[in-house]
Amino acid sequence: MKKILNIILGILLVVMAALGIYAIATGGSETAIGWNLMWCYFLVVFAVAAAIFCAIFGMIQKPEGIKGSLLSLLLVAVVVVVAYIIAAGHDIQIPDLANGGVFGHSETVISDTSILVTYVALVAAFVTAIVTEIWGAFK
Repeated sequence: MKKILNIILGILLVVMAALGIYAIATGGSETAIGWNLMWCYFLVVFAVAAAIFCAIFGMIQKPEGIKGSLLSLLLVAVVVVVAYIIAAGHDIQIPDLANGGVFGHSETVISDTSILVTYVALVAAFVTAIVTEIWGAFK
């Protein structure tokens, strides 16, 4: 299994390097940027699918961990809902330079929600790293 994962990782890295070189060689053409964006979208979908698969696989192997997994899922859902409520309350107008206007409210709510969720995830990762190191120092 580890050999298969290393092969997949190698393929992903080669594709990423090729797209990066293509973008640099073409001077950041729209086609190169488009392909890089599509690749990033694929990687995000792949990462989400892998996380879901690993969580389900882990719950099947250790059924006693279902409670923790469900609590984690509930916490993520609460963070997303709270971020959405906060974002929906903002009156942000983001200029749409391509069309000469502003983006609609739904687009700004989605982008603001994703930004807020990202901030919460970054803070949670930072706090978790600090607490884990402190906890490990006292063990």
